[in-house]
Amino acid sequence: MRVLVTGSAGFIGGHVAEALEAAHHDVVGLDLRNGQDVQDSDVLDALLPGADVVVHQAAKVGLGVDVSDLPDYARVNVYGTAVLLAAMARHGIGRLVLASSMVIYGEGRYECAEHGRVRPGPRTVDDLERGRFEPPCPRCGAPLTSAEIDEDAQPDPRNAYATSKLAQEHLAANWARQTGGRVAALRYHNVYGPRMPRDTPYAGVAAIFRSELEAGRAPKVFEDGRQRRDFVHVRDVARANLAAMSATAPTGPTEPTTVPAAVTAAVPATVPAGELRAWNIASGTPHTVGDMAAALAAERGGPEPQVTGAYRLGDVRHIVASAARARTELGFHAEIGFEAGVKEFAWS
Repeated sequence: MRVLVTGSAGFIGGHVAEALEAAHHDVVGLDLRNGQDVQDSDVLDALLPGADVVVHQAAKVGLGVDVSDLPDYARVNVYGTAVLLAAMARHGIGRLVLASSMVIYGEGRYECAEHGRVRPGPRTVDDLERGRFEPPCPRCGAPLTSAEIDEDAQPDPRNAYATSKLAQEHLAANWARQTGGRVAALRYHNVYGPRMPRDTPYAGVAAIFRSELEAGRAPKVFEDGRQRRDFVHVRDVARANLAAMSATAPTGPTEPTTVPAAVTAAVPATVPAGELRAWNIASGTPHTVGDMAAALAAERGGPEPQVTGAYRLGDVRHIVASAARARTELGFHAEIGFEAGVKEFAWS
């Protein structure tokens, strides 16, 4: 199968391209590092003919530095995706695997003992300055219990990157409805692993911690370090992309095919024509941000993490995935555990 991979020289895109090649697909790469811009229609018109599916990884990532990043997030992630989708329509390519993100959820799922499931609002500067990091119940102010969030949760993006990733999903859904295409949107949780970018504020927290340790400095942990995340290894993410490609495959004249729930683990789901289907891509085993810093420091022999109490307004407190849909519909589950993954990553 001929596959166009955007962002093919990037951290995740590079691993996806390698996994596709190992599975004997014909991979066509597009990456800004090679002078190819997903916003360039001429480049797309040269690379898209003959492609069976597009795996769209190219993006500006991370929380960013300040509001000066807003134009780039809109230009690269939103406009770039729009240009790609228009080109796919011109060339009659009807299958898309989209690298989305858990950031579209905002805060994760929370339960109040009195009011049940609630969605807390953004944390206030006053609370953060006072070290009150846990979001309270928006109805009674009581403490909340965090729980797993599934793909049916209402989006609530709380920073520019999150907004741009949700916009990508909306644009892809528009494209699918108008062209009869199929979209598998993979909502990555906290991806880490070999070849993760170094020394940049746009990298994930694991890369920032590792860069500090490589320089002989203690990793600086924001808030109290108890923020819960799901850290998923990049090679598992690459495998999820292969599974998602199968989910976008047409099923013939009887489409859409409904797969009984009892056998979905054995028979991957198929995205119906004209629709977008989303999956959380996660390890299924949450850890705190402090856990990641401590594990990396221990593997490299210190220095030990420094919990600073600092904060960023665009951050959320807890975001923990339900991995059930990907397991039952894609047959995907993470294979690389936290301990083994961190051990490799610490020195990669």
